[in-house]
Amino acid sequence: MQDLPKEFISTLASILPADSFTLDPAECGAYGFDNSPHLAQPQAVAFPHTHQQVEQLVLLCNTHRVAITPRGRGTGTTGATVPIHAGLVLSFENMNTILRMDPENRMIIVQPGVTNEQVQLRAAEHGFFWPPDPTSAAYCSVGGNLAYNSAGPRAVKYGTPRENTLGLTAITGTGKTIHTGVKTTKGVVGYDLTRLIIGSEGTLAIITEATLKLTPVPECKTTLQATYQNIEHAAQAVSNIMAHEVTPCALEFIDGNAINMIREYSNADLPDNAGALLMIEVDGSSHSIQHDTDSVIQAASNSGLLSIKTAATRSETAELWKTRKALSPALRTIAPKKINEDVVVPVSNIPALLTGLEKLARKYDIDIVNFGHAGNGNIHVNLLIDPENSNQLEQANACLDEVFNLVLSLEGSLSGEHGIGLEKQAFIGKEIDATSLDLMRAIKKQFDPNNILNPGKMFPVK
Repeated sequence: MQDLPKEFISTLASILPADSFTLDPAECGAYGFDNSPHLAQPQAVAFPHTHQQVEQLVLLCNTHRVAITPRGRGTGTTGATVPIHAGLVLSFENMNTILRMDPENRMIIVQPGVTNEQVQLRAAEHGFFWPPDPTSAAYCSVGGNLAYNSAGPRAVKYGTPRENTLGLTAITGTGKTIHTGVKTTKGVVGYDLTRLIIGSEGTLAIITEATLKLTPVPECKTTLQATYQNIEHAAQAVSNIMAHEVTPCALEFIDGNAINMIREYSNADLPDNAGALLMIEVDGSSHSIQHDTDSVIQAASNSGLLSIKTAATRSETAELWKTRKALSPALRTIAPKKINEDVVVPVSNIPALLTGLEKLARKYDIDIVNFGHAGNGNIHVNLLIDPENSNQLEQANACLDEVFNLVLSLEGSLSGEHGIGLEKQAFIGKEIDATSLDLMRAIKKQFDPNNILNPGKMFPVK
């Protein structure tokens, strides 16, 4: 790793005030990791406040061929914000302003450092919400949500960031500003660069402003918790619900291994013989909510249903969700360095996926805990291993390869919302053919000819 040129450093100091960048190795080290096992040391970290500053920084890095790693709050799990080529980390924590709230046109315009929670709170003041709601909503940034196309439970009914973002202001790898999309709900002029940039993990352009599409807050919501004898009955209930006339606003799945962990680490009240659990939420108007809830209960009922609870108050809703929220702390306690994948298959193939995962757990003698957004077929597959144990790690890597093969055989995808980053680079060729990968590389070169934007991410290493 070569030192940053003196000219680079002096120009950096002319672009940003002294308190808006650092070259100190100790301070830079705090920006060298995310919520993945990966770690790398950046040479500098910048904290811009404006679009113009970002534009100048990209021009500077392009001139000196210095790698830029855009970063939100570092909550990603795939290493996409780890600066593996050192260079400059571009942290957006100071670009955290809501620029415009426009309830009449159902939109809000924000800088990328605004948290998901800040958007929700501001929109709620006017009776709206932004549908994407990752588990880390209180901490994660909108820029990160867009970089990964992170969605959360509500995507089953309301879609992902791609469906809920009207337009972007962004800067390409050559330092040129582009404006994508529209401020209307319809628009078909030119290519859809908005959807292309969303989910590109900072490899095509750096987002400095986003126009988000808001949705009115439903009048009512009902929460249900259904337990089943086994995963087959729960998976069949998911298929029945998603084939029904009423689409739930959340449909979450937890398998038997997860239930056992929750029992051990919380005081959750669940049937002793429960092999799977569904958390279901239905929203709508006061005139239709009871009918819709009854309809979903009917679809969720089969011979393997053990119990179904309905929350009538906020406190009862919180009590039901407490079961699901107890899972993450339990997993961190048992296997703090677990492997967490977020595969996705068509809803009708969830039973085959879960059955296949059970077989792989037995074959490789690895505890696998499965939960996730069942309404989208997006299942979080957790391999509970200790990566410091070389035998376990070897078994896990072989198991993971078969997990991905299983997913693709079921017409699925390797990632539903966590992205590729570094974690899934080696496997992306399993899903995307060589011609398509070459086309994607060519698109990357058009946006970023000198390969300074998050280099070494997403594409498999040739």
